[in-house]
Amino acid sequence: MCGISGILSPHSEKVSAQVLKSMNDTLIHRGPDGEGYYQSHEDNLHIGFAHRRLSIIDLTDNSAQPFHYLERFVLIYNGEIYNYKELRHSLESQGYIFATTGDTEVVAAAFACYGEGCMDHFDGMFAFAIWDRKEKNLFCARDRFGEKPFYYHYDQARQEFYFASEMKALFACGISREINHQKLYDYITLGYTKNVSYPDNSFYQFIHQLPPSHYLKFWPARNILETGRYWDLDKENTIDMYADQAVEKFHEMLRSSVELRLHSDVAAGTSLSGGIDSSSILAIAESSGISAYSHKAFSAVFPGFEKDESSLIHKTITRFNADLFSVTPSADGLAEKMKKLLYHQEEPFGSASVFAQFEVYALAKEHNIKVLLDGQGADEILGGYKKYVPWYLQEKIQTDSWKTITAEAAALKENEFLTEFGWKNRFATMMPSVVAAQLKSRVLQKRSSTPYIDKVYAKTYADPSSVFKPLVEKLNDIQYHDTMVMGLEELLRYADRNSMANSREVRLPFLSHKLVQFVFSLPSSFRVRNGFTKWILRKAMDDKLPAAIIWQKGKTGFEPPQKQWMQSPAIIENVLEARKKLVREKICTPDVLNAPLQPSDAHDENNFDWRCWVASAFIS
Repeated sequence: MCGISGILSPHSEKVSAQVLKSMNDTLIHRGPDGEGYYQSHEDNLHIGFAHRRLSIIDLTDNSAQPFHYLERFVLIYNGEIYNYKELRHSLESQGYIFATTGDTEVVAAAFACYGEGCMDHFDGMFAFAIWDRKEKNLFCARDRFGEKPFYYHYDQARQEFYFASEMKALFACGISREINHQKLYDYITLGYTKNVSYPDNSFYQFIHQLPPSHYLKFWPARNILETGRYWDLDKENTIDMYADQAVEKFHEMLRSSVELRLHSDVAAGTSLSGGIDSSSILAIAESSGISAYSHKAFSAVFPGFEKDESSLIHKTITRFNADLFSVTPSADGLAEKMKKLLYHQEEPFGSASVFAQFEVYALAKEHNIKVLLDGQGADEILGGYKKYVPWYLQEKIQTDSWKTITAEAAALKENEFLTEFGWKNRFATMMPSVVAAQLKSRVLQKRSSTPYIDKVYAKTYADPSSVFKPLVEKLNDIQYHDTMVMGLEELLRYADRNSMANSREVRLPFLSHKLVQFVFSLPSSFRVRNGFTKWILRKAMDDKLPAAIIWQKGKTGFEPPQKQWMQSPAIIENVLEARKKLVREKICTPDVLNAPLQPSDAHDENNFDWRCWVASAFIS
């Protein structure tokens, strides 16, 4: 896990050692264990790469970057390729010789062997750039789900290309901080941080991001930049398999994913909530016998809060006799650390849950655990969110009797996964395109009717294309949207920035792409069945975790007592100042200054005051 940055320009002064050092210094939190540089100066092209290293695999200097390979390629790379040992053996059988024991050289050799198809062979999280000294072109790629970031600025007129793991490195070499106000408007009114019509846009006008599952090629001599997709999740693929076979296969694949992600040359632990996702990861890790696993788990707890998961966390810990370390984030801590949190996140975030996660990773740092396994991604791929349940039932209307469906709906209500299901859902099944249009219209109406937004500001920056509702005919459709289009990538950004802010590496076993594709290929009834979501995971872990964990009712998100925190004096003061700033900038109307405060829960859709507080920090 590391930080990367680079510049390609016809202007030598833009690629000085001082500029590269400035960029690299902003990323020291991503890689405090070492730094490296590469410079090449020719008549019409000047290249500079900078790298910050967080040593996880092959702790020697042999794997230091920028990494030179075959006297042709220069690689800088951020991430981990978990199957690097297997891939190295395959490459050795084709005549490639390795001088290191880590995954960096494997990435370089795979590119030399397979070219742009190398990503097809990677099981991991990555963002990398590789300069081909022979062909004189730059190739970059980002992992399938967007676990690792890649930002860039391309000035076509000046024939310059800049890239970095975080935008602060681009700011360090003079790239403009001008805000993308269309995205700011959508964030304040809807909580959106992404425009699905322009997935390469960032929160800043002149900085783009490489979308997940995409590559980028740049030919400096021809001043041509090209991006494209190299992988996609196939939501139409189907597998016929008996339930017990599917459960066994799923458990085998999840175990393999966890064990691959435990391989490390430094100590590894787990994040742990009271839910089934992180508990399953801990259970598999405990039985793995892998020496890097420390048997240490890290949690955020909130005594007295109705959604505190302390009792469930202790049931898992007691079952496995693991070492638990917990932290209790507070309102005062949030007020004190908000500026630091904003600095590392770089773009707005949805709730105080991000702060709670930050504190968990800080706790791991305090206890010298450099790698953490986390359960993110499970809800998206296994149908864990309550919002998926009506879509599942609507899909079943096409094949099952209404009696069967109402019985399933009753069981889901009993287990607190469903609120209501009736004639509107039957209509949605018959007219999915109409429903998608209605949902979009509803969101646009909500955006336009958000109180206290300046009308001129709204008229200037309201973009109908930023609101998109997918056509949903089956459960896979909405889960694909959340996994590959809008939703998961934002959560992965939170995890990357929070872990890297504390120089920790977070690994996500549920996001093995083969595991994700397998789940999507199974019938939806393997995800929702017998009154429960995540059915296949519950069955796979049924005899391995306490029943209170496996068969708990309802869905509790990773959530701090944000509503309570928002009523603390320190945060009230910040919110009032934020409102004043937004009025001065003519984003909000003066009426907001006299409006009552609106403390809200972390996952409340009407999180207006939280968004005002966060948004104001991005206005200069």
